[in-house]
Amino acid sequence: MNTLSSHVLDTTSGKPAQKMQLLLTLPDGSTCSGETNSDGRFNQWNIDDFPAGEYCLRFFCKSYLLSKHGQSFYPFIDIHFEIEEQGGHYHIPLLISPHGYSSYRGS
Repeated sequence: MNTLSSHVLDTTSGKPAQKMQLLLTLPDGSTCSGETNSDGRFNQWNIDDFPAGEYCLRFFCKSYLLSKHGQSFYPFIDIHFEIEEQGGHYHIPLLISPHGYSSYRGS
């Protein structure tokens, strides 16, 4: 069974990015959305098992960055990744600041 979670951290303030909107596009083109919690995390996709294929996770960071730092170079950030058959748990962290970001496959 495959599962998916995400975590967004604001590297400028050193705090979790709360209430950031997320949009996940599945391999079949369908989408589901969510919002990071008070710890900057989200894992409530309402999907029991993520099928193998290519995904896109969009982080709508502009309103968050504008409210916290008064500026945002990126209106959104798309992370494309591939889930494998029986790949297990996938964690997509995002580290953001008004002018940069980084991501990796977490645990």
